[in-house]
Amino acid sequence: MSSSPPQQPNGDEAKRREAEAAAAMRQRALTVLLEPSARQRLANIRIVKPELAAAVENYLISAASSGRLNRALTDEELKQVLLGLQQPKKDFKINRR
Repeated sequence: MSSSPPQQPNGDEAKRREAEAAAAMRQRALTVLLEPSARQRLANIRIVKPELAAAVENYLISAASSGRLNRALTDEELKQVLLGLQQPKKDFKINRR
């Protein structure tokens, strides 16, 4: 006879469920905050620069929760947000003698 150990709640499973629920809630919020073309642009950015996409999402959700954003952003408006959040590229100048 094989006896299995008693079932105990798995902390990792609970954390995974919470993370999935939070991600689903973020996606619902972004559906309301962005027009379809802007959502597509953000999805494309997420593939190339996930940290930038996360920063944009955090900014949009924070702006909406504080009342600064009360309608869906267009693609052009999302581009402006992206320009504002991107880190400026550093220029390196090499002097040769």
